[in-house]
Amino acid sequence: MPWFQGNSMQLAKYSLQLLMRNLSASKTILPVLTLFTKDPCPLCDEAKEILEPYKNRFILQEVDITLLENSAWYERYKFDIPVFHLNGQFLMMHRVDISKLEKQLQKLEQQGAGGWRTPS
Repeated sequence: MPWFQGNSMQLAKYSLQLLMRNLSASKTILPVLTLFTKDPCPLCDEAKEILEPYKNRFILQEVDITLLENSAWYERYKFDIPVFHLNGQFLMMHRVDISKLEKQLQKLEQQGAGGWRTPS
């Protein structure tokens, strides 16, 4: 089994739960921005502040890589946090790249997949 398979499935299930909760609450599907973090993480705190103006365009899911169940993420990202995935796909690490985030959010919004659409 690949190193990421078990944790990816767990992360996917959690992401789906967040999406479903968001769907039932607002009837709008938002993309999930996953922040791989630990405590303390000053760069993660800075990243969350930078993301604050965009918080209505995604669901922020934080994954503490120091928890036992996230050990595979710890091995992968222990020297690179903060790391961000958008809808389960790697997006950026170390610092928030607003232009990259904006580009991906706009792409999702235009596709209607994972952003700003009302299900029928």
